[in-house]
Amino acid sequence: MMAATDAIAMSGTTFDDAYGRLKKGRTYSENVPTGVVEGQRREYGSVYYYSLDVPADYDPNRRYPVRIHLHGGVDARAVGGRRGGEMGRLPGDEPRIHVLPTAWSRARWWSDEQLANLRIILATAKHSYNIDENRVTLSGVSDGGTGTFYVAMRDTTPYASFLPLIGSIMVLGNPIFELGDLYPNNLLTKPFFIVNGERDPVYPTGDVTPIVRYLRQGGVSVTYRPQPNGDHNTVWWPAVKASFETFEREHARNPLPDTLTWQCGEGDSFCRAHWLTIDRLTSTSGPEMRPDVNTVPMSALRRFGLRATGGRVLSISQGSNAEKLGLARFDLVLNINGWPVGDDMDNVLEQCCKAGKPIRVTVSRDKQTVELKGLYRPSTELESTMTLLPRRQSRSGRVDLVKTGNTVRATTSGVAEYTLLISPDQFKFGEPVTVITNGQVSFTGVVEKRLPTLLKWAARDDDRTMLFGAEIHVAVN
Repeated sequence: MMAATDAIAMSGTTFDDAYGRLKKGRTYSENVPTGVVEGQRREYGSVYYYSLDVPADYDPNRRYPVRIHLHGGVDARAVGGRRGGEMGRLPGDEPRIHVLPTAWSRARWWSDEQLANLRIILATAKHSYNIDENRVTLSGVSDGGTGTFYVAMRDTTPYASFLPLIGSIMVLGNPIFELGDLYPNNLLTKPFFIVNGERDPVYPTGDVTPIVRYLRQGGVSVTYRPQPNGDHNTVWWPAVKASFETFEREHARNPLPDTLTWQCGEGDSFCRAHWLTIDRLTSTSGPEMRPDVNTVPMSALRRFGLRATGGRVLSISQGSNAEKLGLARFDLVLNINGWPVGDDMDNVLEQCCKAGKPIRVTVSRDKQTVELKGLYRPSTELESTMTLLPRRQSRSGRVDLVKTGNTVRATTSGVAEYTLLISPDQFKFGEPVTVITNGQVSFTGVVEKRLPTLLKWAARDDDRTMLFGAEIHVAVN
């Protein structure tokens, strides 16, 4: 692709001519494989297998939505290999191209290798098939569902939405995986469709529902479909399919959004979101920007002295309010002060109980209903906030952008330099562009259309709807 763009740059083609050709895109052949198309790629001694499922009546003149689906059971395999027809359990009604990559214990979904793998597979598919760049969704089951959260926090640009099924974002905080810092604030850029089962022994709604509440409170767009009788499987799919596919249809990607937020760590190779790249961090960590999705109020359950999933008590802190009240391990809490507990006891405590006031807890214990009474005296020794995912690195950088007309206002923390990619579809090139960073004017002036810039980013993105004609580099004072 780079050789082709270099040839265009040297041919005397004007910016507007090249822009029009790139906007139109390549001509697609009708003589391409349909049905299940197997593929593979090799890198650093590993073979990454994948499959495409292309409609039998594929029409090259039509742009097709794409669903990339990540399988579960990643650690069940020590080496890669083909997985078979797992998408058959999640069949859809709308014609689309399905992409089924593979992962294994040494190439989990939550790795740089898989981020690059997904990019390369999508780029390969684009060369042969007419793909709607603004309707590429990422879904996954179990480990694959967890993987969708990871991709959303690292490489949001290609995707319209994320649909994690019976997975959990909290897995990514497990130190056993030795991951670098992840930034839930990046989840603000795209909408989510989340499904978990009440009876799931791995990621039950009792664990997931409070996390969904925290994400929503932080501003993340979440459609949540808890399954009352759901286990760690997709038996519920027929009941969810219609709303799942409606969600995909109604949430096309905006390739050039007027608001953006992105955060990345030192040495991160994925420091880009759409028309923003973070180029260099400051030598010292900046102040934390607020609001931050990762910072949430300290759990009422922790202050009370409980660890629970839904209403089931898993453990009790010694000397805590819960212990003094008489709660015991494995109690099933039915209601608190008359409020049904359901999947989110933490939220019930927050809503119904005031420090120093009476508390009445009804539990099921050894097939008997037991009522416990006392005063609600949550701990005052804990911090007022906690983090969803741990912070292990000392430095990160974040940029929040708001575009109005030809003016961009940026708020930054920990960032020394960043770049704005300027598209003719988003900015008026004949008029001055102004960039204001942390309240100070960083740039003002008319930017010129540059053919090398257009071709550079077109080669990287291969995206007819996201073309850039100029770059504005900003050094943060």
